[in-house]
Amino acid sequence: MDGSPAAPDVGAITALEEVARRIRVEIVRTITAVRVGHLGGSLSEADLLAALYFRVMRIRPTEPDWPDRDRFVLSKGHASVGLYATLALRGYFPVAELLTFDQAGTRLQGHPDMNRLPGLDMSTGSLGLGISAAVGMALAARLGGRGSRTFVLLGDGECQEGSVWEAAFVAARYGLDRLVAIVDQNGLQQYGWEGDSPDHRLPPAKPGELVRKWAAFGWRVLEVDGHDMPRIVRALESATADGDGRPVAIIANTVKGRGLSFAEGEYLWHVKIPTAEEYATALVELGEPATSDGEPAR
Repeated sequence: MDGSPAAPDVGAITALEEVARRIRVEIVRTITAVRVGHLGGSLSEADLLAALYFRVMRIRPTEPDWPDRDRFVLSKGHASVGLYATLALRGYFPVAELLTFDQAGTRLQGHPDMNRLPGLDMSTGSLGLGISAAVGMALAARLGGRGSRTFVLLGDGECQEGSVWEAAFVAARYGLDRLVAIVDQNGLQQYGWEGDSPDHRLPPAKPGELVRKWAAFGWRVLEVDGHDMPRIVRALESATADGDGRPVAIIANTVKGRGLSFAEGEYLWHVKIPTAEEYATALVELGEPATSDGEPAR
């Protein structure tokens, strides 16, 4: 299933696809400049973040603490640079500040720190725990009589943590139908081996496995192509429509390193840093005109 609402108009989709492209450009630009960061998983989440922050979520970048805002938790906190690029483009802070990522004194920590940067609803990084925070936020919104919704983005590897399923059970037990969990299912984790093969690699979830698991825990489940913007939007809008008393899980099938031919589907790009040549190639493949010094044009 991919959601039932009608797709938004072509112009709106084109605008969101452009935002996702710009997010990817800023991810690559930032990681290349500061020589640190998780590239592959940040690129795979870009389309999802674009749809959330530029269409679906009710937020006020100039008023990041607005009490009735929707909440977002990046449970896969190591992919923080993707979230930071999204927040900057959405107007939470200057895009130029991205080049301070993970440097001394920065607000843009390697993992999200809600005490340092406005616009973050939760500090994350310990995998498997972000969804527990999201469940707490959804419960608090209900008890406070607020109509805000809570979104949490997880990695598929992270779903091997038992704490994810403990939180999933609690969410269904309390009928948190304003909670949406999105799984960035890119099928790759951090580690592999030289000359690796499917026989040597820690296997990803089998086709349909996560759909069945979330459904078994009492969630309404949608499955989408995580790089198909119309389907992403339809799924998110279906997930946030009047619920049936169940939380919603969206299994988004994605490609790690999406957008870069040399990185797509390669586990080594979990944390690898582009060379100057790879950076130049990335700009071309992402459709970004470069200046004479190789930097993206502004």
